[in-house]
Amino acid sequence: MKFLADENIGPLVAAFLRSQDHDVISVVEDSKLRGSSDSEIISLANKNQRIIITLDKDFGELVFRNLKPSAGVILFRLPNERESSLLEILSRFLATKRKLSGNFTVVTETTVRIRPIQNN
Repeated sequence: MKFLADENIGPLVAAFLRSQDHDVISVVEDSKLRGSSDSEIISLANKNQRIIITLDKDFGELVFRNLKPSAGVILFRLPNERESSLLEILSRFLATKRKLSGNFTVVTETTVRIRPIQNN
């Protein structure tokens, strides 16, 4: 699967995903992407058919209110945003093999909500 890890997603998460044979672009690791706006990130991800992994709720507004096209978004809503906590929950979530492409997925410690993205 192809992912774009937003700037609030650390390099350990990107490394974990790569170890699972996923193709990952990490904003933190790419000096050309650091400081990009959310709108620029979502456009880049959509152009390259990458699913965004983020902690940033603003992507929901871009997708549903501003109708920005998106290949998919995984939004983690966690009380503890430490990378170790995110890795544990991400690992459990990916093991469920849910359809990510074309969906806005919100993952918490105990729930997963999936909403289709209406790309025009």
